[in-house]
Amino acid sequence: MNEDTATSAPADETVGAQNGAAEQQDGEGAESSLAAELAAARAKADENYNKFLYAMADFENYKKRIERQLSEIALSGKKSVLTKMLPVLDNLERAIAFDDSEALRGGLQATLRMFESALAGEGVKSVSLKGQPFDPRLAEAIATQPAPEGVDEDTVLDEAHKAYTMGDEVLRPAQVVVAKNA
Repeated sequence: MNEDTATSAPADETVGAQNGAAEQQDGEGAESSLAAELAAARAKADENYNKFLYAMADFENYKKRIERQLSEIALSGKKSVLTKMLPVLDNLERAIAFDDSEALRGGLQATLRMFESALAGEGVKSVSLKGQPFDPRLAEAIATQPAPEGVDEDTVLDEAHKAYTMGDEVLRPAQVVVAKNA
């Protein structure tokens, strides 16, 4: 029996050593598999990060382009309006050059009509409120006066400045004198 025991012990050690080597190879295989997965995940993360950087750069370029376009549109609109006002300025200069008061009056009236036409071309309209009920959306009361006979309270008696609208929007409210009972 001693011989069997002696021979079986080294055989068990050999089998155990082989199993340990196999487990070590399996562990190394798992490590290499995890390392490969990690490398693939890092490559994908780098790719996604580069896509993100490109998208951010494109967005910044887009913002700059839109800002430039909006600035150009605003400048174009401003030039258009100012170009329409220059003939009015020319007529005012001509009217001042006249010595005759009747010719001056006619020149100023023509200039006023031209100016009103330029504003109307931009969609601007004057709103006459004299004799109308006071509307705080269109007017600002700068004074009150006792209501004359036959005039209701809160009626606009006089306008210091007209109201101007553009579409439904008030560009400038009128400054008015409103009737009030004592």
